[in-house]
Amino acid sequence: MSGKLALVGSGEYLPQMLDVERHLLDGRPPVYVQIPTAAAPEGEATLDRWVQLGVTQAQRLGVTPVSVVARDRDEADDAQLAEKIAGAGLIYLSGGNPLFLAQTLRDTALWRAIEQQWREGASLAGCSAGAMALTGWVPNIRRPTPPFDPGLGLLDHLRVWPHFDKMVGRIPDLITRVLLHAPDSVTVLGIDEDTALVGGPEEWRVEGRQSVWVIGHGKRVEYPAGSTLVTSRA
Repeated sequence: MSGKLALVGSGEYLPQMLDVERHLLDGRPPVYVQIPTAAAPEGEATLDRWVQLGVTQAQRLGVTPVSVVARDRDEADDAQLAEKIAGAGLIYLSGGNPLFLAQTLRDTALWRAIEQQWREGASLAGCSAGAMALTGWVPNIRRPTPPFDPGLGLLDHLRVWPHFDKMVGRIPDLITRVLLHAPDSVTVLGIDEDTALVGGPEEWRVEGRQSVWVIGHGKRVEYPAGSTLVTSRA
């Protein structure tokens, strides 16, 4: 049976998301695999910071940290690097650039290993860029029409906007932009900061500090922490 999924609005590897990450590890091997690939364009110092945050969170959880750093497609297609995924209880794609993350992992040995471990029972989480990349869509501002590229496609019936509570204030027409190119078969989700949607691929529970929003037809429906929601495939 496939493992749990988590789509996280923000807060990966930080104390405020400790309960969510502990839940994802329940009943699974105590091995915490962190993949900071989305931050690779920002340089080694940023990658090192993400790795250290993950190691610290694993120590809080009392589990073994494993850092898998793939900076480009060549590294992501390295069989030895992909082997480090084996035995994971939780695999975590952290934040950064969602387009870079999807383009770097798609159809590589590392992504195949991630997907296999999830299908064999490991939990798989993505935060911010990581959450966006797990769906069928990532934004690409360099492409005016359509303004997106394919994601990793594990959840191709979803589109995700993380940091939703902050983004709505900064981009007043965000809902219109999100829906403009979304087919009716796709559920559009806004996930607030320090909040996660856990379960999947169709039945989910909201965990964390704030809410998840289902966006459609010019409005949004709120699902606060503790709520359940269903995102049906077409």
